[in-house]
Amino acid sequence: MAADVAPTATLLDWLRETRGLTGTKEGCNEGDCGACTVIATDADGARTLNACILFMGQLDGMAIRTVEGIAGPDGALHPVQQAMIDHHGSQCGFCTPGFVVAMAAAHLNGRTDHDDQLAGNLCRCTGYAPIRRAAEAAEAAPVPDWMRDAPVKGAEGSDGSEGGAKEAPSHGTVSADWGHRDSLAATGASAQGDPGRAGAGFRPRNADALAGWYAQNPDAVLIAGATDVGLWVTKGLRDLGQVAFLNGVTDLQRIEQGPDGLRIGAGVTMTRMLEAMTDRHPSYAELIRRYGSVQVRNAATLGGNIANGSPIGDNPPALIALSAMLHLRRGDARRSIPLEDFFVDYGRQDRGPGEFVEAVTIPDGPDILRCYKLSKRFDQDISAVCGCFAIARDGGRVTAARIAFGGMAGIPKRARAVEDVLLAGGTVAEAQEALARDFTPLSDMRASAAYRIEAARGMIARACADSPLHVLEVQP
Repeated sequence: MAADVAPTATLLDWLRETRGLTGTKEGCNEGDCGACTVIATDADGARTLNACILFMGQLDGMAIRTVEGIAGPDGALHPVQQAMIDHHGSQCGFCTPGFVVAMAAAHLNGRTDHDDQLAGNLCRCTGYAPIRRAAEAAEAAPVPDWMRDAPVKGAEGSDGSEGGAKEAPSHGTVSADWGHRDSLAATGASAQGDPGRAGAGFRPRNADALAGWYAQNPDAVLIAGATDVGLWVTKGLRDLGQVAFLNGVTDLQRIEQGPDGLRIGAGVTMTRMLEAMTDRHPSYAELIRRYGSVQVRNAATLGGNIANGSPIGDNPPALIALSAMLHLRRGDARRSIPLEDFFVDYGRQDRGPGEFVEAVTIPDGPDILRCYKLSKRFDQDISAVCGCFAIARDGGRVTAARIAFGGMAGIPKRARAVEDVLLAGGTVAEAQEALARDFTPLSDMRASAAYRIEAARGMIARACADSPLHVLEVQP
């Protein structure tokens, strides 16, 4: 890769236009269809990512395997490729490369939850049954030797350049390095990268370096997973100007049990967040499982989902119901606020210039959380309404209640009037009527205001019944 490739160019464009690796397809160009799926391998292992919203500046230390590298160097087919042939898993073929890459990654990692692993890959003509049968047929086959990539070591350029992609020994893979940005900060040189070139990127290696740089460059764009910012480029065609890539900030990726709760760094991916919540708050984990595809969850971060302030982000309602605290940092100054206070108004958050989300703490406590997500599509869809309920009971009496909704206002917001009714011993019907004092939702393409109110009323009834049933389970 030439050194003049902008760090804010997408991996998809570079693969297709510069390297001629056209097996990786452009479908939706927003991380929704999976046609651009690649396998990224670094120190944390191999995982699938959407190349269409993955910036070149995020690839430091990664080996990237495209569909051209799924078959062996001698042309031998990967087990999932042979299974796709045997089970007639391809028709027009446009989506097939993405499916094959996703299946090969799942096979490499020993995953057999095929519905989850393939939820981020859309097929418009073949149908999913033969594809799923192919994935099942390949389960027992050994992993081919050529599929085991290693992360790139010592990638920083010795010539003082910004870094560039280097050929990996394995066919069909490329590796990338943009690590020079951190050495700029460490030596006291221009931490802004190249100020004369749009899109130059800074890669801090720790939160201290990020805090110092961001305090001096408060108008810069912070990029963690790029599952939101990526669309600013691919759909909005925006020039991002100064950017910092945060996926190398390892101290923002920690999950630590403290004296009062679980502290989760802002850079923790939603994949790891799901793992952390599976035993602690399984209803929240199920919400995260529907949050996006595997490819999206492998990139998206908890801090990014909070910091963008979306009124329909699915994490904030759950975290508000759990009394989560948000930790913010600007330079050496830190402060902590209840997460619910971070959201001021639509598009406005309590975050000053140069201040960034550092972590979230979820207090310890019994699992009383129930999360309900309503969307037009079960998997990988934006919520029309998301309701999260932490209701404690003593017999039939409600002793504590924290209820939060997304999609019902310009911000994720607590339903305080509903809480008051329940705490005062009111009926379910009275709590449902109290919704009108908490929310005046809007009508948009996802749902009408009336539908949102009715959906939220149903969620209140379900939470008060404390039904543990999964939405896909058959009720007796």
